[in-house]
Amino acid sequence: MKIKNSTRSGFGQAMAELGRNKKVVALSADLIDSNKLNAFIEKYPKRFFQAGVAEQNMVSMATGLALEGKIPFACSFGVFMPMRCLDQIRVSVCYNQTNVKLVATHCGLATGEDGATHQALEDVAALRSLPNITIIEPCDYNQTIKATKAAAKLKGPVYLRLHRAKFESLTGKASLFKIGKAQVLQRGKKITIIGSGPILTEVMKACKELKYKPEIINCHTIKPLDSETILKSVRKTKKVIVVQDHQVIGGLGSAVTELLSEKYPVKCKIIGMQDKFGESGKPMQLWQKYGLDSTNILKEIKSLVK
Repeated sequence: MKIKNSTRSGFGQAMAELGRNKKVVALSADLIDSNKLNAFIEKYPKRFFQAGVAEQNMVSMATGLALEGKIPFACSFGVFMPMRCLDQIRVSVCYNQTNVKLVATHCGLATGEDGATHQALEDVAALRSLPNITIIEPCDYNQTIKATKAAAKLKGPVYLRLHRAKFESLTGKASLFKIGKAQVLQRGKKITIIGSGPILTEVMKACKELKYKPEIINCHTIKPLDSETILKSVRKTKKVIVVQDHQVIGGLGSAVTELLSEKYPVKCKIIGMQDKFGESGKPMQLWQKYGLDSTNILKEIKSLVK
């Protein structure tokens, strides 16, 4: 039986390891357990800052720490950061190109029972238009460890989009990770399927039901988009489906279709939240209801490849 784990737990593990670098500091808006910062705090208590329920202040604190040469990781839920402190992110972090790492641990419908108010489905759209920010959504526990460490090395603003629920790993400990370079999970033909985050587990499940192998791309870096890898695949397959645990407006699907409309127009379908809010339920129940599960993904593949 494959072990399941969450991307937020991968972040917690990475932070415990990154703490060896004395420049790395962590901040939380009263969500230590949820942000998986316990191990970091236990090892490096003097480099942790509790902001309380004050996300705007936390981003300002992180900006100050970055300007003093630290590498701050400011953590909260996606509905609180970026959504509650977009002004501070825009001006203090992005405009000034400060070396702040923004970490959201509860994103998408996969947040589950916490319900609509706590399911961040608009966060990528809110941030993607801001200059100077890198947006990363790793697909599993292993990749999150690599992504967090890579974010610490990258100079400038980074947003890590993470998830609460536990999923099977799609990558191994030895798999390569590079910011801005998409990972081809499966080489194939007839259609290119692009996704980011744990929703790719449903993509892989759906594709096992086909008699052929579609090309599957883990586009973990949503901004900057890996245009080269995407265009190379699409020129071969001529059809695209983008799957995202996010609104269909403004997320990864929008980024991909913007690229294709300019460089290589083809048939394209975006699977995601259709301009709606979510509700309370288990992650798989919500994915099924809103069409993000393997059954609907398979249906959409078959409708595009006839």
